Amino acid sequence: MSAKPLSDLEALKKRSNYLRGTIEQSLADPLTGSLHEDDVKLGKFHGFYQQDDRDVRAERTRRKLEPAYQFMVRVRIPGGIATPKQWLTLDRLATTHGNGTLRLTTRQAFQFHGVLKRNLKPVIRSINDALLSTIAACGDVTRNVMCAPLAELSEVHEAAYGIATAISRYLAPKTRAYHEIWLDGEKIEGEDHEPIYGDTYMPRKFKITIAIPPSNDVDVFAHDLGFIAIEKEGRLAGFNVVVGGGMGATHGEPATYPRVGDVIGFCTVEQTLAVAEHVVGGQRDFGDRSDRKHARLKYTIDDRGLDWFKDELHRRLGFPLAPAKPYEFTSRGDRFGWQQTRDGRWHLTLFVPAGRVQDTGEHRVLTGLLELARIHEGDFRLTPNQNLIVANIPDRERARVERLLDEHGVQRLQSGSPLKLQALACVALPTCGLAMAEAERYLPTLTDKLDALLERHGLRDEPISLRVSGCPNGCSRPYLAEIALVGKAVGRYNLFLGGDALGHRMNRLAEENVDEARILAVLDRLFAEFAAGRAPGESFGDFARRTVFHEEAA
Repeated sequence: MSAKPLSDLEALKKRSNYLRGTIEQSLADPLTGSLHEDDVKLGKFHGFYQQDDRDVRAERTRRKLEPAYQFMVRVRIPGGIATPKQWLTLDRLATTHGNGTLRLTTRQAFQFHGVLKRNLKPVIRSINDALLSTIAACGDVTRNVMCAPLAELSEVHEAAYGIATAISRYLAPKTRAYHEIWLDGEKIEGEDHEPIYGDTYMPRKFKITIAIPPSNDVDVFAHDLGFIAIEKEGRLAGFNVVVGGGMGATHGEPATYPRVGDVIGFCTVEQTLAVAEHVVGGQRDFGDRSDRKHARLKYTIDDRGLDWFKDELHRRLGFPLAPAKPYEFTSRGDRFGWQQTRDGRWHLTLFVPAGRVQDTGEHRVLTGLLELARIHEGDFRLTPNQNLIVANIPDRERARVERLLDEHGVQRLQSGSPLKLQALACVALPTCGLAMAEAERYLPTLTDKLDALLERHGLRDEPISLRVSGCPNGCSRPYLAEIALVGKAVGRYNLFLGGDALGHRMNRLAEENVDEARILAVLDRLFAEFAAGRAPGESFGDFARRTVFHEEAA
């Protein structure tokens, strides 16, 4: 453990009485739309961020008003699977207490935006009544556990999803504060206890995901801990274990950087929960608690060495991991449209632009999915690419589902180019306090302009991955895209190129602090060169790696 002074947040966590702080008093304060400063930080552990509408910030300052405070509330939902009844609850909360939209995240979670302080408790209580939760959806804890959402709905997927939910339950905080504050739980005398986290929880957020080859839709190498499912004779045999991924960085600070995870071995199904616990425990005990920018598992591994980390994990487990098993990824994006599995049920993957479920013009996605939830007999599955699978549709209901979605203009969204259908963007402006540039609101304009360039060079159907992030923290996993824009200031981005199509390799900085005109000029030239000079079967990311950075694709 570090001998350096602890960060201020570490001290706050320790004195918070297991995340209680003064949140209840902050909620009751009628003089402001915000929480007290310390409670804003503790609120993240309970599943929400305090934000304000930055579009009106200057005007409110001019009028000597406090910022237009609001809250983003995130739902913790392992594997991204929700029932129709739960969807109905989430829709009601979005329209009555939020801004009239639901946001599907890149980590298979739901987000509400625009929730006012007075509505925080009703929203969180209603989420809990729907058998969902917001605890540990944010904060220095194990976040939402991801799991590949379809994988042909095989026995392997069912088993992997079960493990994802088991990990989520096991690693969720045990503090009674959540029930006391949000659910009016009885205050029990005596001290709380966190058997896994202790009273200071993790040094920083910790992300876990499960991939099921041949799809790497979860970007398994982008997370602190990843499990790659290994199938044997149609059943789940275990997992290859991946550690040390992470997308966050800070502009101008080279000591911060994104990193892809390393495969360190194989564990059986029965060993998986122990592996998760002890990887978390190793980072809990050895992660940097003095510098939050250096507090993720990737830095612990790079500082101490991968061999050290493996030895420490094996010591805690009481046994070594077996050698990693062979696997292969052949895709990363979602497969849109209808698929039928062996049980005769149908599964429809829908494109949801930037994950924003809303009604806009002829595309009444929010209303269409609300009507669908009222009749749907299966479930809804959030994909790691911000899209939605309407799963387990009986054959007799297929035509009805298709007709309903067509009536609401949802089906007409499905005809975009491969670039548009696979593009990701974080929320960014106007609500994210970290955003330096637009992302979600800019994405439709950007994809239209890039599609025009691709069309000009005969590349309209080329499956190129594009990701846009409003800041270098990388919520849209930009550093694993073939083309990525990372915000520097309003209208200006760092341009990254050369990631591989399957998420094994990070891209590299090609242009720094450039505007749209420069970005389009660079990509126009590269698209022309790619169309004329690509090697057989070469992806755009590999081509950029070879021609821009003069490196062969690894």
